[in-house]
Amino acid sequence: MTETAGNSQAALDDLLRAAAPPQGCWRDEDYLWLTERINRVVELTDGRIEELPMPTSTHQVVLSVLYGLLLRHLEPRGGLVLFAPLRLRLRAGKFREPDLLLLLDQTDPRYQDDYWLGADLVAEVVSPDNPDRDYIDKRSDYAEAGIPEYWIVDPRTETITVLELCADSYVEHGVFGRGDTATSSLLAGFGVDVSALFDRPRPTLV
Repeated sequence: MTETAGNSQAALDDLLRAAAPPQGCWRDEDYLWLTERINRVVELTDGRIEELPMPTSTHQVVLSVLYGLLLRHLEPRGGLVLFAPLRLRLRAGKFREPDLLLLLDQTDPRYQDDYWLGADLVAEVVSPDNPDRDYIDKRSDYAEAGIPEYWIVDPRTETITVLELCADSYVEHGVFGRGDTATSSLLAGFGVDVSALFDRPRPTLV
């Protein structure tokens, strides 16, 4: 980044900080205003915003492979799958940005341009900074929003946990590890070879 670009970004950061409501006081419109002006992944929960960490190469490789598999399954069937950054409004006062989100029907009215109003399935690739965000917080959030299926893809343990909604909470459809094919209760005929998903080139740590 050039010095001029760095100064411009710093000025923008200062402006955003000056205009930002205090934590606990963010409204939907404040959140939407902010996310239109920054290139970071930010989520909103009941008046508080949280900036998510920059994804690693491992995270992005796993995400891209899973996206490709879902895309090949859904497109011929009229479905739609997209990836972050893309805002998902779970309810008033709560926005998440799942790593992957899909609809079985691409004409579903929940498919909006600025943000989606729901999804049939969401997936998160676990970030090592705070695994509880994906395993606990988002599990509760997505269940509250009535999303039928939630996949938790964990590169640390090389597992895929598939959760299906039962009443107002998730139950395990399965926890799949190496040697397994992760299946879906929602997507008939769809499966992910867990070993193949995680047997991708890993970057050298520096």
